[in-house]
Amino acid sequence: MIRLTVNGKAVTVASEPDTPLLWVLRDELQLKGAKYGCGIAQCGACTVLVGGQAVRACSLPVGDIDGSVVTTIEGLKADDAVQKAWIELQTPQCGFCQPGQIMSAKALLAETPRPDDAAIDAAMAGNLCRCGTYVRIRAAIKLASGQAA
Repeated sequence: MIRLTVNGKAVTVASEPDTPLLWVLRDELQLKGAKYGCGIAQCGACTVLVGGQAVRACSLPVGDIDGSVVTTIEGLKADDAVQKAWIELQTPQCGFCQPGQIMSAKALLAETPRPDDAAIDAAMAGNLCRCGTYVRIRAAIKLASGQAA
């Protein structure tokens, strides 16, 4: 049995240790926010926070994070600054990648509260958006950090 704290709730999962965290979240815990995009940690659609760090859940064996704190898009508060900025600027187009984008932005802002464009681009480089909303994503991160969008 693997023990985790997911979105503030202690859980024990029965999955095999080599099961990707994404499948544990989606199939065992019914948290559907993190998406399957590529399965090789290249697109960022599955991004969640583990211990506050952005990780790709599609390639992270759940056994490697036994005892860890995991935060998914479902675990963010309704008044979360990043989500509010995303809504205010109507950042998504199709929305598929946006949970991963938001979780990467959360990790960036936790480490760098007022990032410049270069820091945003570097932190978000691993999150692909097929709709090309990168300019709106950058603006939303700036807005969430208290800077002019």
